[in-house]
Amino acid sequence: MVAMPHLTEKQRKFAELLVYNEGRMTPTECAIEAGYAKGSAYSEASRLKNANNYPLVAKYIGELREEARKKYEVSFESHVAELGKIRQEALKKGAFSAAANAEVARGKAAGLYIEQRISISGKLEDMSMEALEAKMKKIYDDNKVIIEGEKIEDETLEYNGVKIKDVLNEES
Repeated sequence: MVAMPHLTEKQRKFAELLVYNEGRMTPTECAIEAGYAKGSAYSEASRLKNANNYPLVAKYIGELREEARKKYEVSFESHVAELGKIRQEALKKGAFSAAANAEVARGKAAGLYIEQRISISGKLEDMSMEALEAKMKKIYDDNKVIIEGEKIEDETLEYNGVKIKDVLNEES
């Protein structure tokens, strides 16, 4: 009967250190911590990650990464719910600025805001006054709805009897 190949304790430890310390430890440091000799840790780490040399180690690393990805996965629903919790906690503590920021982040996640950047090629000082004014008018006209916005009724700016508009005016 042929024995099934399996990971050694050092190989298992290397893979776990590599995945769970991603960005905080180098593969060489993971190999040393797992028990490999300092002098050969760099090349050993490289071989351990290579599926041609150590297919079981590479497979285990992939499984650990997939497990971690699923555990920390961010979905739209979980993201928006978490921002909602943050907003609620901020409101409970009277941190209206933090609550407003959390609500804006929820709106961005939901696609309610459009971020726009305008790049102007060339130097402004090289443009004539008429060209500058024409450029500014075009930018204004193209973004008039965003700049002027829509009138929001005061009732929609109230939370628990506190008008958000009044709070924002106090903070500024």
